[in-house]
Amino acid sequence: MGRVGDVTAVESSGSVVRRILLGSQLRRLRESRGITREAAGYSIRASESKISRMELGRVSFKARDVEDLLTLYGVTDEAERDALLGLAREANVAGWWHSYGDVLPGWFQTYIGLEGAASLIRIYEVQFVHGLLQTEAYAHAVVSRGMPGAPRAEIDRRVALRLERQKVLVSERAPRFHAVLDEAALRRPYGDRPVMQGQLRHLIEISEQPNITLQVMPFSFGGHAGESGAFTMLSFPESDLSDIVYLEQLTSALYLDKREEVALYERVMERLQSDSPGPAESRDLLRGLLQLS
Repeated sequence: MGRVGDVTAVESSGSVVRRILLGSQLRRLRESRGITREAAGYSIRASESKISRMELGRVSFKARDVEDLLTLYGVTDEAERDALLGLAREANVAGWWHSYGDVLPGWFQTYIGLEGAASLIRIYEVQFVHGLLQTEAYAHAVVSRGMPGAPRAEIDRRVALRLERQKVLVSERAPRFHAVLDEAALRRPYGDRPVMQGQLRHLIEISEQPNITLQVMPFSFGGHAGESGAFTMLSFPESDLSDIVYLEQLTSALYLDKREEVALYERVMERLQSDSPGPAESRDLLRGLLQLS
């Protein structure tokens, strides 16, 4: 398994982005020709739903399928065909996280790839400390609470996956990470007192990293813009890939990329950032919570 920051890890994270880019280009080509998903699926001996998954970047691409679709869509220029077929090859690189397939839901694999490819990650969290900021002990407590009765080996695997994800924040291509944590996430105990104290110390330390901005939305502010709950916003260096809002649910996840929907979350994030105390004041809040714990 390649370390995050290694060529292998960077390529595998980027493969998810390439799948989405290729899928969106195939969708635009299909729509420009007025071809239905059903007709496109028939041309490659697949279902309409398969075309939908391809266009959303949810599945890998077979070169033959891409070639047939490009022919159907009237793409005859060799340079354009070669570029899209090259994108298809790059999009099929397996991610490092595939080795955790035994404990990793399929809908979360897409997120890990996007997380690893993002240049800016912005999050709001209210239930617990965000996974990229958790200590091993705290992560173990969170996973154990969420999976009562699960074998110790499975819990350990899930924690190991979370720790592997965290390497993205210290890689050579580390994204900017801006987190707003509700005070509730910091006061809700997971694990015993030493676990919570260790987590608070970790937040104080990691918030000093140049690529990490951490703010705490205090109880004293009252009601605030994050009333709809936790969410993540991902931005990418590729200019033709729009920002994505990730909303995690119990058994699935939503990926929002429509401009008007993303804009609403953008405004909420901006309000949360402007209404929360700045990084230095937030560290003081963390120190105060540490003294009380």
